[in-house]
Amino acid sequence: MNSLVERYSTTSPTALLRKAQRLADEEEEFSDAAWGSTAGFGNIVKGSPSFMVPNAPDPTAFLRLHTDDHADPTCRIKIQHGTTTLAFRFQGGVIVAVDSRATAGSYIASGTVKKVIEINPYLLGTMAGGAADCQYWETYLGMHCRLHELRNRERISVSAASKYLSNLVYSYKGMGLSMGTMICGWDKTGPAVFYVDSDGTRLKGDLFSVGSGSTFAYGVLDQGYRWDLTDEEAQELGRRSIYAAGHRDAFSGNTCNLYHVKEDGWKFIGNYDIAKLHNEGYGYDIRVEGRSSANPPEVATAA
Repeated sequence: MNSLVERYSTTSPTALLRKAQRLADEEEEFSDAAWGSTAGFGNIVKGSPSFMVPNAPDPTAFLRLHTDDHADPTCRIKIQHGTTTLAFRFQGGVIVAVDSRATAGSYIASGTVKKVIEINPYLLGTMAGGAADCQYWETYLGMHCRLHELRNRERISVSAASKYLSNLVYSYKGMGLSMGTMICGWDKTGPAVFYVDSDGTRLKGDLFSVGSGSTFAYGVLDQGYRWDLTDEEAQELGRRSIYAAGHRDAFSGNTCNLYHVKEDGWKFIGNYDIAKLHNEGYGYDIRVEGRSSANPPEVATAA
């Protein structure tokens, strides 16, 4: 008798289990495409959306095993990053100069990337490494800088902003973040530049360059950097350093974006095409004109 009641009942635990199984079977018969639109009608009918999650209980170990960790040059996944960013401080403020090329391995994905994040009117951040990581975390930093300003009724210092970013990314250390940034600005102490990377490293300094083309940029910067540069000389030094990297490094190039941070805030100086700089001011043809054996100077003839 009990078995008959349980068989035809609609409220017993067994009946509820059968109903759930039947509904699950019906859902499996229809794909998302059957609902006509990829805008998500299938998710609306089925309730909350679900996402396939990789079966990786320890993301840190997975990344170390499969990606280009320095300890394993034969890894399966090669993540190649390329860029050139630089910043230096001098008596007139901070110069920030970057290229605009984004690469995915040997493929040039974009030539118009904006690698300077405008955190607030007095703070700038640069992008090197994973573009998504830099853009997300520095935009997030901008939100907290504004909250700091509202809570304390004064602008956040460059040191505090860089420390906040360092603490943020350190909590994700070993989980695949790829970021090397410079936080630059002007506060009560004057111009300041801090380097922060995805391991939580935070360094204060006068001059930094980050990216695959940084070795070329450092060569120009080390030769021309002085504290007492004029504004025009400092801007020219930043522009020429990015040109050197863009000309020599395959993963850097396209254009140079130049910013100058002063006491009253940052100012965008300009966007300069690197090929045009080469042809019109920095190239060999310009620099050796009239000075090489292939193009000797004209010899004045006696009348």
